[in-house]
This record gives sequence, C-alpha cells and structure tokens, in this order.
Amino acid sequence: MNAEGIIWPMLNLQMGWLGFVFGVLSGVWMGMRFHDEAWLGGYGSYRRRMLRLGHIACFGMGLLNVLYALSLSMQPVGMPWGRLASWGWLLALMSMPLCCWLTAWRKGFRHLFPVPVLASVIALASLFTGWRYL
Repeated sequence: MNAEGIIWPMLNLQMGWLGFVFGVLSGVWMGMRFHDEAWLGGYGSYRRRMLRLGHIACFGMGLLNVLYALSLSMQPVGMPWGRLASWGWLLALMSMPLCCWLTAWRKGFRHLFPVPVLASVIALASLFTGWRYL
C-alpha cells in the first residue's frame, strides 16, 4: 500500500476518535444541566432532543469513521472509491452533529440534514463499489 493509501484511513481513524472526544465533551456540557427539568423547555422539548441527537451523532459517526479505517486493513478499497468513501465519512462526521446542534438553535437549519445523509450514502456506495471493482 502506498503512502496515499495509508493517509486516508489514518485521517478517518483519528477524526473518528476525535468525534468520540466531542461526544464526551458535549455530554459533559449537557450533563451539567440535566437536573434542571425546565432547561431548554424540558426533557422532551425539540431543542433538548436535537442537542442529545447531536451528542449521539458524535459517537455514531465517529464509530463509522473508525470502522471504515479498520475495515481497510481487512478488505482494501480500490481508488478513487476509497478516497471518496473517506471524504464522505469525514463530511458526515462533521456535518451530522453540527446540523443537530444548529437545528436546536434555529429550526430552519433542519433543511441542512441532506448534507450528512448524502455524505453517508456516498461513503457507503463508494465503499461497496470499491470492493466490487478492486
């Protein structure tokens, strides 16, 4: 595997773990106020649900990036599909929690959710295509 083939999975691995860090930090931040039933309109409020979803998205998208990076050691992906899958997972990791948190702030940001969804679809399609045409 050449240097370029190693850089991409390493970036996904590192950013995936960084996603876990942001998941923990956002959980700590929310946990400092969880006892206040009225915080952000109560436990079941739209704003509070979106914040929790962003918190979980950090872990979920982080895990998908880590799994992608580790999967390449078992089953390589042909280029350019591997690079496209890598960028898709990275974009999903950054945009899904951000969309959730922005939507908690202003409901109009919900229209940005196609960005992380399409990034995930592109990542999956590229991954499967890269495996097929390796």
